[in-house]
Amino acid sequence: MDIDVRGPRFGAAVTTVVLAVVLVTGSVWLLAWQTLAFALGAAGGVGRSPYGWAFRRIVRPRIGPPTEFEPPEPPRFAQAVGLVFAAVGLVGLALGPGWLGLAATGAALAAAFLNAAFGYCLGCEAYLLVRRVTVRAQ
Repeated sequence: MDIDVRGPRFGAAVTTVVLAVVLVTGSVWLLAWQTLAFALGAAGGVGRSPYGWAFRRIVRPRIGPPTEFEPPEPPRFAQAVGLVFAAVGLVGLALGPGWLGLAATGAALAAAFLNAAFGYCLGCEAYLLVRRVTVRAQ
């Protein structure tokens, strides 16, 4: 079942703010929260993440029904990619080296910002590239 394209973009906007605050404050706890949000989105799809829940319950009723849809697999893959970067960032900030935590968190922030601001999902594009390569390899 396809999903409302505005949901992942809303989640990316919230993620952008959360990761920016992590970079400014160095908060390991806030990055742990974001890592959990990515994990829930990767495991159950973007609708199962806390930001997907907030979009569905709070935002979507106020902005009307969707007019554009997308398959759920690319955003779910993007959540898994975000999970990897956030987990590496978490390890770097919590245990060191600090530069690794900042770099991984910054990379996740850049990807989230591209999706939030321009609707360009790097993880989704990576998913499509992986699909193309694996289909040709068969």
